[in-house]
Amino acid sequence: MDNAVLEEFLSDDEINGRLRQRLGSLHARQRLGIEGDHETQVFGQGLNFFQIENFPLSQGLITAILKLTGLYWIGQRNAARVRVRTNDVVSARLPASFDGFTILHLSDLHVDMSPLAMQNVVDLVKDLNFDICVLTGDYRAETYGAIQPCLVGMARVVDRVREVLAETVYGVLGNHDTIRMVPDLERMGVMILLNERVILEREGDQIYLAGIDDAHFYRVDNIEKAAAGIPDEAFSILLSHTPEIYRRAAHAGFDLLLSGHTHGGQICFPGGIPITFGSNLPRAFGSGAWKYGNMAGYTSVGAGSCIAPVRFNCPPEITLHRLRRADKMT
Repeated sequence: MDNAVLEEFLSDDEINGRLRQRLGSLHARQRLGIEGDHETQVFGQGLNFFQIENFPLSQGLITAILKLTGLYWIGQRNAARVRVRTNDVVSARLPASFDGFTILHLSDLHVDMSPLAMQNVVDLVKDLNFDICVLTGDYRAETYGAIQPCLVGMARVVDRVREVLAETVYGVLGNHDTIRMVPDLERMGVMILLNERVILEREGDQIYLAGIDDAHFYRVDNIEKAAAGIPDEAFSILLSHTPEIYRRAAHAGFDLLLSGHTHGGQICFPGGIPITFGSNLPRAFGSGAWKYGNMAGYTSVGAGSCIAPVRFNCPPEITLHRLRRADKMT
């Protein structure tokens, strides 16, 4: 899909048909049914009892308060200043040919809320060198409603990524995303991993990349299914929108967990101290690199903004993860 056909999205009937082919009739029916039951729910669904992003007045209230204090426009400028961060992941389990393998990680784009940030993402990507691109969910601003504005923005971002590297992009869904996006995202060249895994090969060596469906709100993740068939000795990476599943991921034997969801707090006190992550996890795991047991983790603060297009003391990011073999670091 390119910019000339941005408006040529699938009809509802075509989406339903492709989902049945992609998932099977039962899985597709269940997944769509779960969304229909819960997509607007404010209380009592997901890992958090209260879903602020589903509360109809949240955006208006936050925006009004920030405008009254004069901070809104400062926060809006901050939210557009996307930076590139780098992170080295060192492992003795990494095959030698993957030493230096670089992953471009985009998360929490919220493309239809963050157009200036997305333009900066597009501008930054063209100058980067990477071997693969992964997306860790939350592509749209709202948690329900029309998906076409999001798909238009996603097409622009994906087009730029694939101009730089004409390979499949891999992604997972977040709590803002609907399964109904999957057919059009996959037409763009994004393979959405729905509790699935793929093999990445380089010079005869292999590593595994797995991804789970949304674990935060819809609770449709299945790590066991995603990890099925991954040999114990293989280096493996798990994509999850939320890092909240870090314990299960580590115990399943994954070497690296890449996630987002927290926005690093988005609105933080000086020094980057978040008011809240909106997540059930240790604060040390709320942004940047961390480790749990034998598993390395990274929580992106995201490139976009949620609820209101503002950021304070928490710059948006896109991330380059470089895999390094431990014996090459000595």
